[in-house]
Amino acid sequence: MYITTASPSSSIRYSIETLKDEARQLIETGVVNRQQSIYTLCKYIPAREWGELECELERYDYLLRDSIGDLVSYDNWESD
Repeated sequence: MYITTASPSSSIRYSIETLKDEARQLIETGVVNRQQSIYTLCKYIPAREWGELECELERYDYLLRDSIGDLVSYDNWESD
């Protein structure tokens, strides 16, 4: 399972949202869990694309040691 680009162009750009969506898919399928580090995701992303994603993570103040749960935390809360 590999991340796909948000919009095809000669200059490939991955968004933080694309990475979050991919992480959610991997969690839902049981491939990774929320407690694992974000670095774990590099196994599922082509190496040539990981550098760009690392920059995107850094831009949003995520560290590779942060948990995947921190990355995919849901902002919407349902009221009880």
